[in-house]
Amino acid sequence: MHRRLLASSSSSIVVHFDIVKKLVLSPVHLFGSTRTYTIETTELLNAEDDPFYADIPRPAKSKSERKPYPTPMKVLVRRAKEEREARKKQPCKLLEEPPENGLLVPELVDLAHNVYRARESMLLGLSHLLKTIPVLRCRYCFEVHIGESGHEIRTCTGAESGLRSATHVWRKGRIHDVIYFPKCFHLFDRVGKPRVVHDEKHSVKKLPGVVELCIQSGLNLEKYPTKRRTRPVYSIEGRIVDFESDSNEKIQPEIDYSLDLSLNVETQPKLDFWDSKDISEVSILTLDSWVEMISGLKKIMERYKVHTCGYCPEIQVGPKGHKVRNCRASKHQSRNGMHAWQEATIFDVVGPNYVWHVTDPLGPPLSNDLKRYYGKAPAVVELCVQAGAPVPIQYRSMMRLDVVPPCLDELDLVT
Repeated sequence: MHRRLLASSSSSIVVHFDIVKKLVLSPVHLFGSTRTYTIETTELLNAEDDPFYADIPRPAKSKSERKPYPTPMKVLVRRAKEEREARKKQPCKLLEEPPENGLLVPELVDLAHNVYRARESMLLGLSHLLKTIPVLRCRYCFEVHIGESGHEIRTCTGAESGLRSATHVWRKGRIHDVIYFPKCFHLFDRVGKPRVVHDEKHSVKKLPGVVELCIQSGLNLEKYPTKRRTRPVYSIEGRIVDFESDSNEKIQPEIDYSLDLSLNVETQPKLDFWDSKDISEVSILTLDSWVEMISGLKKIMERYKVHTCGYCPEIQVGPKGHKVRNCRASKHQSRNGMHAWQEATIFDVVGPNYVWHVTDPLGPPLSNDLKRYYGKAPAVVELCVQAGAPVPIQYRSMMRLDVVPPCLDELDLVT
């Protein structure tokens, strides 16, 4: 009798272990109201498969931990072996697929211009919103808060945080605290000379990785000239050989571009345009520019390679990472300052800087005892939402809008 009970109970534990695991990893779905469980089990099981379900990325356990690989290592090793075998069978071949062959991807030229315009429009909108919505930053760490008064959540890791019980010391923030764009070296020829050596670190210009990605995918800027080929390049034993003379045209003649590669300045938003709009309209336009920029970058990064260091925020747009020995992260002594390059993600190119979501900007500050019930969102999204923009669907789960935090006197009843 006891054996049957134990067997049945153990089987039930095995069956429902995945559900319990998801509840532990995603406490956002524990409470639909103050103390009521409102989400069906089938919805909970399909939460991770939902395209609109998203959660904030988990930080590294320690500074010495390497970033996770977007593509599994087994897949990367298999691809390298296949490329090595194909190179042995055919040492000299004409590269056909753009942009590896030095040519542009025609369908991404318009998208590159749209991403650049969306970035400029978003920055102008943020500068206008900062005049109304206050932004605070901790004096000792990189924590950012959107609102009149800073939160009371003790998550500070800066200098002497132990003496302050990890409480933050708030000061006025700027637009660079809301969103930041890591810089990379500009490549004049992304295929012929894809790497910047250490001696060129002061002679080669640096610019935001988003702008460099747009330039390589079809945007022409006067300050950052780049080479445009008319013929594809050859690969001889893994090395790129270009038989095209430098006197050829910059734009490929066989492809008819509907959009000129040079940026149209007249389409850029002006400051007068933002001054004539209401604060809620500015927030909606800024949030739309943010979504357009992120979605466009994801499509461009599917074709154009971007590398990041596995231990520091350094990025490089191009087929390979640079050789500048300026890494100061963990284990850099064993690499002689060289970066440990790997495939980059969208959040390596655009730093969203996640902040705590405030449901009531005029209410009391966020309490440290209730931090498990609070959600987070990119600072750009939180700033636009507090200014009057509707919450995008893809950020509703991240901001935990389906959770009602209990009062402090009810905390013992729900934990």
